[in-house]
Amino acid sequence: MSSTSVSSIPPGPQASGRVVVTGVGAVTPLGTGVDTFWPKVVAGTNGVRRISLIDPEPYTTQVAAEVPDFEVGDWLDKKDARRMDRFLHFAVASATMALQDSGIELTEDLKNEFGVLIGSGIGGLGVMHENTKFIHDGKPDRVSPFFVPYMIADMASGIVSILNDLRGPNHCIVSACSTGANAIGDAFEIIKRGDAVAMLAGGAEAPINPIGIAGFCACRAMTNRNDEPECASRPFDRDRDGFVIGEGSAVLLLEDRDHAIARGAKIYAEVIGYGFSADAYHITTPHPEGRGATKSMNMALRKAKISPDKIDYVNAHGTSTPVGDPMEVEAVKNVFGEHAYRLGVSSTKSMHGHTLGAAGAIESLICILAMRDSVMPPTINLENQETDSRINHVPNVAQERELNYVLNNSFGFGGHNVSLIMKKHSN
Repeated sequence: MSSTSVSSIPPGPQASGRVVVTGVGAVTPLGTGVDTFWPKVVAGTNGVRRISLIDPEPYTTQVAAEVPDFEVGDWLDKKDARRMDRFLHFAVASATMALQDSGIELTEDLKNEFGVLIGSGIGGLGVMHENTKFIHDGKPDRVSPFFVPYMIADMASGIVSILNDLRGPNHCIVSACSTGANAIGDAFEIIKRGDAVAMLAGGAEAPINPIGIAGFCACRAMTNRNDEPECASRPFDRDRDGFVIGEGSAVLLLEDRDHAIARGAKIYAEVIGYGFSADAYHITTPHPEGRGATKSMNMALRKAKISPDKIDYVNAHGTSTPVGDPMEVEAVKNVFGEHAYRLGVSSTKSMHGHTLGAAGAIESLICILAMRDSVMPPTINLENQETDSRINHVPNVAQERELNYVLNNSFGFGGHNVSLIMKKHSN
């Protein structure tokens, strides 16, 4: 039996221990591409409308945050795209934008050390809905051979890897509405420990279809403000009545800092902290005292090796639900003490809705751009603040402020909690 000597095993990448963001891409209810959606975030633009992707009449909730004017043919061969679920369209588009934005050259050596970690909270609900109709019609032989591959959540990572010949670590996170943030955090750790030089990381979701809307209506977690869609998502407001479902994707290109500097990359920010925890409480309701959220933020701060008073801005999970919003505010106060009243704590879900498994990625990108441009994006529709009045939720209008450290919270069904900390890049 032959054996391979240790000396013949190819060496892995040399890790600097620091991870930076060098490329970004997004498909959102406020538009496709950072140059389109980011100015709308700063301006407080509302992306919530009456549902148009399906007939909303049979449903108790008839409003959503849909991606407008998305041309899948700009990103994929149309024949291939017809077989795929919409969440895959979004993932491919966002990853392609991130690669293009980074200016990175995909050499043969780099492809071996370049990974993909794009998650989805639900995966291919649209493909599932279309194919299960054949079962109800007694025609199981009509089920597509692409049904299973394009339904499963890991196929976002798989397709992006295949299209770009990226051979490094490749897997998928599924942690409900924490998915996108978990994906970025895990990719950060993969690069930090030297298992990859670069990773495309983020989340993608496309739940606005009959089974998705029916399922969330049955959960009674969504808004019923059907006559005023533009006012439906109102985190921290006294009159909130549930979240607005959204769709979209964001992907960040994370890269070993030394590698990025050596190639002269544009660096958006540095990822420095990643905390995650469990409420261990209820399948859909968060712990009322914010036990898990407090733990995830404290873990992120500890791993970032910074004190709480360094944080300038928190992009809150802030879904506009009666229970979730006050819980998060209490957790912020638990972690930051008096500094909580000097922070900006806003929820951009007031504009782009709750994009489920993509939320943590879209909102991490918003944090990075907020730092770059020294601006805290607003919480729109905040007319009667119910939470502690001393907390600055950046009501309705963006506020200019120098931001050096930002924190993003993402929480999910099942009691998942994720906190990410990013800072301005420096030597």
